[in-house]
Amino acid sequence: MKQLIKAAIGAALVAAAVPALAEVAVVVNPKAAESALTKEQVAQFFLGKSTAMTPIDQPEDAPVRAEFHKKVTDKDASQAKALWSKLVFTGKATMPKEVANSAAVKAAVAANPKAIGYIEKSAVDGSVKVIYTAQ
Repeated sequence: MKQLIKAAIGAALVAAAVPALAEVAVVVNPKAAESALTKEQVAQFFLGKSTAMTPIDQPEDAPVRAEFHKKVTDKDASQAKALWSKLVFTGKATMPKEVANSAAVKAAVAANPKAIGYIEKSAVDGSVKVIYTAQ
C-alpha cells in the first residue's frame, strides 16, 4: 500500500512539473484574406473536413500539438491522426504536412497564402498573422 501511495504521489509530482502551454496561436500568411476564424472553423481544417486551407502540423511528440488538439479539435492527437488515416485510406485526403517545430510552421505559413498552422503564442512574429488563439 505504501508503494502505491508513493507511486501516486510521484506521478502527481511529475504531472505538476510538466507545465501546460498557456496559449496556442493559430496562424496564417499575413496576406491571407482571413482575419479571424472560430474554433470550429479551425478544427475543420485540422480534421480534414475542409480543404479551403492547407494544415501544417507539428511533430507528434510536440507538446504544442497535444495542447492544440485538446483545446481546438476536442480530440487528442492520436484521435486526430486516426481520422486522417481513415481519410487517406479512402482517398478523400492527404495527411497534413508535418514540420519540425514552430519556426518551421512559421516558414511554411509565410511561404503559402493557403496554409494554416499553430504555434506557441510566444513564438508569434510579423511573418504570420494570428487568426485564433486557444487558451
